[in-house]
Order: sequence, then structure tokens, then C-alpha cells
Amino acid sequence: MAFSNQTPTIVVLKEGTDTSQGKGQIITNINACLAIQDTLRPTLGPFGSDILIVSSNGKTTISNDGATILKLLDIVHPAAQMLVDISRSQDAEVGDGTTSVTILAGELLKEAKGFIEDGVSSYLITKAYRKACELCVERIKEIAVDVKKENEEEFRQSLEKCATTAMSSKLISSNSEFFTKMVVDAVLSLDQNDLDEKLIGIKKVPGGALEESLFIDGVAFKKTFSYAGFEQQPKSFVNPKIVALNVELELKAEKDNAEVRIDQVKDYQAIVDAEWQIILNKLEAIVASGANIVLSKLPIGDLATQYFADRDIFCAGRVSSEDMDRVIQAVGGHIQSTCSKIEPSDLGTCEKFEEVQIGGERYNIFKGCPQAKTCTLILRGGAEQVIAEVERSLHDAIMIVKRAISHHQIVAGGGAIEMELSKYLRDYSRTIAGKQQLIIGAFAKALEVIPRQLCENAGLDAIELLNKLRSAHAKGDIWCGIDFQLENIGNNMKSFIWEPALVKINAIESATEAATLLLSIDETITNDQQGEQGGAPQGRGRGAF
Repeated sequence: MAFSNQTPTIVVLKEGTDTSQGKGQIITNINACLAIQDTLRPTLGPFGSDILIVSSNGKTTISNDGATILKLLDIVHPAAQMLVDISRSQDAEVGDGTTSVTILAGELLKEAKGFIEDGVSSYLITKAYRKACELCVERIKEIAVDVKKENEEEFRQSLEKCATTAMSSKLISSNSEFFTKMVVDAVLSLDQNDLDEKLIGIKKVPGGALEESLFIDGVAFKKTFSYAGFEQQPKSFVNPKIVALNVELELKAEKDNAEVRIDQVKDYQAIVDAEWQIILNKLEAIVASGANIVLSKLPIGDLATQYFADRDIFCAGRVSSEDMDRVIQAVGGHIQSTCSKIEPSDLGTCEKFEEVQIGGERYNIFKGCPQAKTCTLILRGGAEQVIAEVERSLHDAIMIVKRAISHHQIVAGGGAIEMELSKYLRDYSRTIAGKQQLIIGAFAKALEVIPRQLCENAGLDAIELLNKLRSAHAKGDIWCGIDFQLENIGNNMKSFIWEPALVKINAIESATEAATLLLSIDETITNDQQGEQGGAPQGRGRGAF
């Protein structure tokens, strides 16, 4: 009897499962990320171009915001999805720098690709990258400039400079002076302890010019659905009393089948009258409270609308929860879930209330609110896509101003900080031996992608200007960057091209984290779509299965 020495084949994974691993897998992942980087490269900086994205349902979006573009792209490669995640985290954490972080992560992978092809262990690369990232963060904290809060005028100017820099690459860059004031006013109107940007309401009204946009130090919301009798109500009040309800003021038909036995016709009338009496009691209680304006999250029907109109009271039903919460924060008072026992302390007030026509819409506006920890921006523009991009641009600027207030440390933009970090890492790499020296040098080279891409997008000579920047930083000019006005290099700190230090720290940390994570994946297992319910791609790091 013959025995075979061959080991039998054991099938662990379902038939149809695609597995690929090793050096080739890492390079494939890097190439996928470089394809994403190439898509975003042209959008970086003041002279970056916009991208028009058409979704499957035909909706068009015009944007140069990295996070928005990546969110709308239908990216299926599991490794490239990592870049989408870091751009979203950058957007959530600091609001701006979403394009920079993606380009930087792609460049770090591009530099690592050569080492992987030469057979260098990905562990060595990730170790050196993490060390380089630590050095960069330390250097930023060391050279960042503190913004003094003592002088309010100077502090405000500093915030405006940061907002202007954030807008320089956006659609509204030519109107940045107008919008900068609006953004800084909006953030400073919030409670300075928590700076919740959700309390800045943004409303979009198509039509008109961009500079017809309004800043309202208070609350504005679109006129709600209204019944007959609404036009007879007064549309303007001075120092009104405002009651906010979570009560339905409408006659309701009974949905449930109910049987009531009566002996006389007058008993039937008493049942009908009871329903009317219930709602009339509610309305009388509201009028007795002395309120001039009645707001409710739930519907206010035609009976109540006419009842209030006869008594010179303004009402609005179906007010959204978001708008109602901002009204309460601005005017004071409390939301009532019943109409009985409404105390004077439950009512809010403001200096002026009015309903005005803005474009094709009517808006209810509360101005001069005593507890105004909220505000509203009403954006105008010729097309919906334009207004949507203005909103995204203002969101980035608002987040930048918010971070500048809470962390009050700034660095120079325009590629200045990246060139300084690159020079710092190169100097450090010369003090160590071995492969780490080369890899940290590659990290330093990757940082130069930001000023290089800024030059290319502006049509400037990138090679010449980068050589000038390297020379300037070698001489100790730490804030030297690309000056687009001069089409040359210049001191960007003196040119007021400022960015919060937190933006740069978060971008470098996120890009390094994404790059090291992708370099640690050397096998991808893609389950067969039919064999696995979701067909979700799975990855594994070295040594795990």
C-alpha cells in the first residue's frame, strides 16, 4: 500500500473569494489612493478649479471642498475609502483643510511606494513616519504665534484674517471682505464657552446677488404653512411677548370608532360643543397669558388662526425643532406642553419682530434678542448650486474662526508651514543613521506637495519657487511661503495669510495615520457577492487572518 507525502489542499474560504497579498497588494492600495489624490489636486488653493459632480439621480454639485467631493464620489476600493474617512474627520474636527489632508496622505504613500518596491519592510516605514509626525507636531507648537485676546479690536482682526485665508480658495473669494465680517460676527454672537456652530442658522433664498446675503443677530425662519385668517394678523411688533408651545391647536376628527348612546338630541349637541370648548379653553388661556406671538411645533388650525387674528396676535405652527430651539435660546422663556398656567417667566421677548419679504420667500425675523446666543445667515445667489457652495464655504470659515478662538494659535499658510517642517525634518534626518534617515527625508519631501501644487494650480513655476523657498527657510525665514499677489515668495505672516495651528496639526496627524494604516495592510480578501450577504471587502494586517 503506497502512502503519499503530499499535503491535501484544505479550502478555508468560499469558492469565488478573491485574495491578493504581499508587496503587490500594498502597491495596488497605494495606486488606488494616488488616483483619489489626482482627482483633488487641481482644487487646492486660491486658484484651484471646481469639480462638477452629477449624481445618479441627475443632481449636480459644483464644489472644490475636498470632503464634499469625496463624499459624492462613488468610491468602491476599500483602501481608497480610507482617504474619504480622513477628509470627513478633518471636516468634522476643524472644518477646513480637507483637500490638503487627502493630498498629503496620497503623497506620503507615493514616497513610501519606492521603498516598498525596493523591499524595505513596511514596519520600518510606518515607524519612521510616526516619528516624523511627532516631530512636525512639536515644531508647529514651538513656532505657532499666540493671538492675544486682551485687545478686542486686534483679536477681531486676527479672526478676520483667518476667515479670509479659509475663503481664499472658495467660490466667494472675490466677496471675502463682505463674508468675512459676517462669519466673525456670527461666531462672536455665540456663547463663547461652548461655541456651538449648530446655533448659527443658515437659510438659502435663491435669487439676488451674493452680497444681498443678510446677517441677523437673532433668529429668522421661513414663514410656516398657514390657514385662512393669517393675513389679518399683525406682521410687526415692538417688544412683543412670545410663547413657544408643543401643543396642537386644531379641531381633530376622531379616528377611532366609538359608540355613544344618547336619549335626547340636546345631549348630542353637548358632545359636539365639548370638543369646541376644549380648544377654545386653550386659546383663551394663551390670550390671557398676554402673549403677542404664538409659536408651536405642532399645527395651528384655521379656527385658532382666525381667533388670534381677531385679537391682534401673530401665530406660526409647524415650526421646526431646530428653529424653535434657536428662538428659545435667543428670546428666553420655555417651551410649554400645555396651555394652562402659563407664567410670565415662561414668555420670551425681543426688541422687534417682523415678517419681511426676502426674494420669493417671506421670513419671520426676531431682532434685538436679550439672550442672543444664536444668529441666522440668509444667503442669496443666482443658482441653487452657487448658494449650496457658498454655504459650504461659510461652514469652513466658521469652523476656522471657532478653532482660532478656542485655541488662539496661528501659523502662516500658503505653504509656509509645510516648507518649514520639511526643512526641520531634513535637518533632523541628517543626525540619524540607517534607513530611518531616508524615510524621514521622504516624509520631508512629501510635505512639499502643498506649496508645489499651489504653484501649479496658479500657473506659477513650481521648481523655481520651491528652490527659492528652500533657500529662504535654510536662512531662517520660517514664515516664507507662496505669495499669489506678487507671484513670488513672501512672508505670509506679514501678509496676513493665517491659519489656526490646529488645522495643520490635525491634517498631518490624520494623513500620517491613514498612510501608516494602509502600509500595514498586506492582504485583501473580497468575499464573493453571492456567498456573502453584503459582499463587503475585508482587509487584514500583517500576521492576522
